[in-house]
Amino acid sequence: MRRYAIVGVGNRADMYVGALASEYADAGTVVAWCDPSPTRMSYYDEVLGRAPARYSPDRFDDLLREQRPDVVVVTSPDATHHHYVVAALRAGCDVVVEKPLTTTAEGAQAIADAVRESSGDLVVTFNYRYSPRNSEVRRLIADGAIGRVTSVHFEWVLDTVHGADYFRRWHRDKANSGGLLVHKSSHHFDLVNWWLADVPVTVFALGGLRFYGADNAAERGLGARPERSTGAPGAAADPFALDLSADDKLRRLYLEAEPDNGYVRDLDVFSAGITTEDNLSVLVGYRSGATMSYSLNAHSPWEGYRVAVNGTAGRIELEVVERGHVLPAGAIDPSVSPDRPGGQNPRPAGERLLLQKHWEVAEEIPIPEGDGAHGGGDSQLLEDVFRPGLAEDPLGRRAGVVDGLLSAGVGVAANESLRTGQVAGVTVSPTVRA
Repeated sequence: MRRYAIVGVGNRADMYVGALASEYADAGTVVAWCDPSPTRMSYYDEVLGRAPARYSPDRFDDLLREQRPDVVVVTSPDATHHHYVVAALRAGCDVVVEKPLTTTAEGAQAIADAVRESSGDLVVTFNYRYSPRNSEVRRLIADGAIGRVTSVHFEWVLDTVHGADYFRRWHRDKANSGGLLVHKSSHHFDLVNWWLADVPVTVFALGGLRFYGADNAAERGLGARPERSTGAPGAAADPFALDLSADDKLRRLYLEAEPDNGYVRDLDVFSAGITTEDNLSVLVGYRSGATMSYSLNAHSPWEGYRVAVNGTAGRIELEVVERGHVLPAGAIDPSVSPDRPGGQNPRPAGERLLLQKHWEVAEEIPIPEGDGAHGGGDSQLLEDVFRPGLAEDPLGRRAGVVDGLLSAGVGVAANESLRTGQVAGVTVSPTVRA
């Protein structure tokens, strides 16, 4: 049985801890937590049903030496990933790391060097690869259904529940997250890299903070707002307010943990100090000559994505509606039905995949059903994480260090392009071949 250490025990750790406490209890045991909050570690003690050893972030080297984990799972804030990944690899551990692999070019180089020198394996958990609808796009392209790919258009919209949430927590500070181009878009850049089996080379980006933040609020005349949502007057009627006390898990993981390190999870999305952009457009050039036009909006009235892949023999179109619209109570209860009360929603949640070859009518491609979150991807991802190699992987869904470096590399290059106004290159360390 393998020994696991979990670094960062916020909400994202729940998927891994819950799996090791239930269906994958035979695959390994958690021997240590590493987090600045004793309160959060106590919460996960209850989930696990026992109390592993506890370490603060500044004692991570002690954890590696004393607990000797076989696998380190990294679910800490993005800007810290490279620190834990490098230390774990140099200790000979396998590493499972949430996307993005890193937020900077310096972090990418450090990870590349550590991989070259380590016997440990590294997996980046791109769960969207495992979603059946996205797997079908990969299969169609790999089978040559549209010939050689020439271009991709990819539009992703985050609604005012999901999108807004990035602007009330640590992601709002670009120094922590790399901005949405790294934190969120690395998912999307990885999908296109994987679909095309290609390497991104050049990037140009435009964008900015256009909706959230104090300046935008003032421009739209929103007036004075509370610094945080929980306990604020009128919060129950504010669609952008998140009441941490209304959700048992959020209350225990964050509100009750505030005295531990001062982290506030429910800052107002229209307050000062936000450096992450909410509207972004990116052009990417690939080694093959294919191109991608990409857009991300974080204040849409609905959530989902549209992808069009053009090839020399036809076109693939994928449309996914993850939530058709948001009710005002959505921030407090994201499970609120996306259907319009009293009527049919003209944009119902669902998905459609079309293949149209030249001189033929469009064909709707059946999408296999999947279980669990992220379009049915999480359950299959967990199988690959905790029982690697048992299932066949003809589509190459398991993502390693090169995949992580390339996906984060597009975001890092896009941030550089935003800064300079020039085209930026995507670089991968020569010690790791792309």
